[in-house]
Amino acid sequence: MNQLQSMRVFVKVADLGSFVGAAGALDLSTAVVTRHVADLEARLGTRLLNRTTRRLSLTESGATYLERVRHILTDLEGVEQMVVARNHEPVGTLRIVAPVVFGLHSLAPVVQSYAARYPEVLPDVTLADRQVDLVEEGFDVGILVARHMRSASIVTRRLTTGYMTVCATPAYLAQHGTPTRPEDLLKHPSLSRPSEQGGGEERVFVGPDGEVRVRPVNAIAANNTEMLRQFALLGMGVAILPSYLVDRDLASGRLVRLLDDYRLPPIEITIAYPSRLHLPAKVRTFIDHLVEHFQPGSEPARDARRTAPMHAVARKAEPKEVAATAMADDVREARETTRRVPRAPRTRIAAPSQF
Repeated sequence: MNQLQSMRVFVKVADLGSFVGAAGALDLSTAVVTRHVADLEARLGTRLLNRTTRRLSLTESGATYLERVRHILTDLEGVEQMVVARNHEPVGTLRIVAPVVFGLHSLAPVVQSYAARYPEVLPDVTLADRQVDLVEEGFDVGILVARHMRSASIVTRRLTTGYMTVCATPAYLAQHGTPTRPEDLLKHPSLSRPSEQGGGEERVFVGPDGEVRVRPVNAIAANNTEMLRQFALLGMGVAILPSYLVDRDLASGRLVRLLDDYRLPPIEITIAYPSRLHLPAKVRTFIDHLVEHFQPGSEPARDARRTAPMHAVARKAEPKEVAATAMADDVREARETTRRVPRAPRTRIAAPSQF
């Protein structure tokens, strides 16, 4: 008899505790169900069930076999579902969750190109800076910073790495000087998130002489990095911002990267989804599309490499020249701002948080 079918029959008998009950559930005769189990026992050379006139019970060997067979049948069902899913076009609503700033600056082009590629899928995007439970909240896929993941059972896959960048405007640096070591940040107004301990947020740099810890004094605190970017562009101090947020500002010369010989802990961006089992085609294709978009050689990956610390990736030096007219306008505007605000007052602004 078919061994896989015999396994399925045995599991049903064990679950229901009855040959008659299993026969009814599987639409088989009681004699056929009994024979399936007997064939398994003959193949294995051991008794799987203790039979009496009143009840059935698993033997020790039967309990061990039942546990392993369940895993085998579940894995087989998953493989079959995967094959079936590949033969279906992605359709329906795709619920996506991502951090606010990453979503605003990096996710829109991915969703646009995916929607053009799979017009039968309706992307439904939620931006949230909090812990997210994908299963309880009904999300199909998340693009998350690790600390924002709450479900222990979700499947994760690394998407990309971001770098924290110390930066300021050329006009600010011309007026206040350029920090060359982490300790120099203590002499400059810091644009940073609020610290739970009050004051500035502690930063841990690793450089030529090892680890350096500093706690710059906040001139302005905001729990949203886009707001901090705006303050930095106004020449109000030195900011430490994610590469995906400031890459274009650095490339255009609106901001200048500082402390190239030092690095901060990277930001790991992760894809998360509830389960590999019965993965819908819309989820599988979106994950593949994300990976393709951020893979080495793509435009987002090139942006990340351009804004990574020089010791972190090998790259050619970027041209120092920028368009003279645009640069002059930026410098004049920033200088006027820094004259008006030489050292910004301590202000805390409530807004969506870091990522």
